[in-house]
Amino acid sequence: MQPVFWRDAALPFIEARSIRGGRDLCYARHTHSTFSIGAVTGGVSTYWNRRSKETVGAGSVVVINPEDAHACNPAAGQPWSYRMFYVDVAWLTALQHELGFSPNADFRAFLTTLNTSLFAGLNRLYDTLTSAHADGLQKESAALGFFMDMQQTLDPASAPLAGANGKLLRAAEFISDNCTRLLSLDDICAAASLSPAYLIRAFKGQFGMTPHAYLVNRRIQYGQGRLKRGAAIADAAIESGFADQAHFQRAFKQHLAATPGQYRGR
Repeated sequence: MQPVFWRDAALPFIEARSIRGGRDLCYARHTHSTFSIGAVTGGVSTYWNRRSKETVGAGSVVVINPEDAHACNPAAGQPWSYRMFYVDVAWLTALQHELGFSPNADFRAFLTTLNTSLFAGLNRLYDTLTSAHADGLQKESAALGFFMDMQQTLDPASAPLAGANGKLLRAAEFISDNCTRLLSLDDICAAASLSPAYLIRAFKGQFGMTPHAYLVNRRIQYGQGRLKRGAAIADAAIESGFADQAHFQRAFKQHLAATPGQYRGR
């Protein structure tokens, strides 16, 4: 099967590639200038990284530091599938600094080359990034959340981030006041004087949901108000900040276990 590549101009720091059922994908040992991490989703392959050699199968996650010579090839005649992510080193280094790792140093390489505990999270990230229903805020938040979790899993020695409850409240207020607008992570961070890494890590602890989930919840509440006042469903969807009626219908039912039409009492 041909490889499928994913890119988004709004998230220039990350690129993804997927293969399903490939049989003749043989790579010479090579390097990348990016940090690379991939999930094997099917089949069995031989994985070389530096001096190590492992047999990996579905459920494995390969971790490849920039410029590390590596290769991953399927067992003879066997189909195999994987999802690979390529991450800009400067972006990941800045995130490491934000988390308290070697703030005056370059990228902190990982000693681990193979993992299994990150498999589910890496696949969730791929599904979010490639989803037609996820907006920019949701995608960037998912990327930040995964790579913060990855850092803690592979190198769990970061310094705790200082508390900023007042700023978190300001972030929530900004989301509420601007919920019908197209918001980015940078918009929210600028309004609350917070870094993206802190916002993603601390917001859920404070409010029980991610900034994106909080935004969608506020949009649903706004839409409820419009429906109560007799607005057409399509109008309520657009006025609430949703891309279209289908997105509004889906989110509304997830939150209220009823369709907008049932709520409006048509």
